[in-house]
Parts: sequence; structure tokens; C-alpha cells
Amino acid sequence: MTRLHGLYGLTDAQLMPTDQQMLEQVESALRGGMRLLQYRDKSSDSERRLRQARALFDLCRQYDCPLLINDDVELAHASGANGVHLGQQDGSVRAAREYLGAHALIGQTCHDRIELAHQAVRQGADHVAFGAFFPSLTKPNAQPAPLSLLQEAKAQLAVPVVAIGGISVDNATQVIEAGADLIAVVHALFATDDIQLQANRFAQQFNLS
Repeated sequence: MTRLHGLYGLTDAQLMPTDQQMLEQVESALRGGMRLLQYRDKSSDSERRLRQARALFDLCRQYDCPLLINDDVELAHASGANGVHLGQQDGSVRAAREYLGAHALIGQTCHDRIELAHQAVRQGADHVAFGAFFPSLTKPNAQPAPLSLLQEAKAQLAVPVVAIGGISVDNATQVIEAGADLIAVVHALFATDDIQLQANRFAQQFNLS
């Protein structure tokens, strides 16, 4: 099983409007130390989404970085990605596990509720995500989650815990020290002038905790 730990990047179609820009930005993050990537594209362009997911999988494989697909089990299967990340309204973890197999990486968003994480793990999730811990540009209306939730999750769960929501280089240490195994970042990584340097700054936070 791949050890899930470190910087977790999420793609953004607005920040990466072309295939080339997406691949260049993702590779910069990989060079800086990103350890997990989620392909997130909510558009209905299935041809583009499959093309991009396959290209990202090929790129990530060169850096030994797993690729997850946001919310789309079919795309995860078709692209060869390592797994999927599901929201609470995007199908069951159990069904995703049955479809993608025992070796797939399957995570689920659990917002600010530890009971949702227990349910996800019972259904076969091998990591869970909580947040938002800070105000988020990606999801400005997300329910706030307390840092104590990470401590609670680490004490009760035997799977890696992801922190998401408004995480920056300046506040990342707070969630890592509270128990986050991974920090999921969009704008604070991919909207910066030097993505490789920024990824390295995030990666170094794990060495300080």
C-alpha cells in the first residue's frame, strides 16, 4: 500500500486552462515534492477529461505519485488512475471499492464529522478528508472544522487523515501538528509564481512537525 503522507495537490481548470499548462504546473509541483494528486474537473467534456486524466497518470507515475480522480469512478477506471476521491453525494465508498478493486486508493470527504469518517472506513475507504479548517477560495461556503477534529481522528482511525480548506504555507504547520497526514491545497500551490518552490515549502512543513 502506498504511504499517503505529505503535500496533496488538486488541479483547477481555471488555473490550468490548457493541457500543456496543467501538465507543466503539475510537474513543477511534483519536482517540489508533491506526494499525491487529485484531478478535479467538473466540466461535461468527457473527452478532455479522459485525455487529461491519462496524461496526468503518465506524468505522476514518473514521480511515483498516485493520481486520484475527483468524484468519477468511471473516469478513474478508464484512465488507469490509482483511485478516486468521493464527496458525500458522489456514490458509496463500498461501490467504488467493488468496482476499482482492492488496490485502489479511495478517499472520502467527511467535512467536520468524525462519524462520517468511521462510516467511510467501514465501507472500505483507505483515507478520509476533513475541512475546511480555514477560509477557502475553492469552497467559500464550506462548514468550518476545528483543529481538534484532526486529533480526534488520529486517535480513533487507522487510516491517513487529510486536511483541506484554506491551507497555506503560513498555517500548514497547525494542521500537521494537529494530526494531518496530508494537506490538500489548490490555490496556495497552483496560483503562485513559482510552483516548485511553493511545493517544496509545503513539503518542508512535514519535516518540522
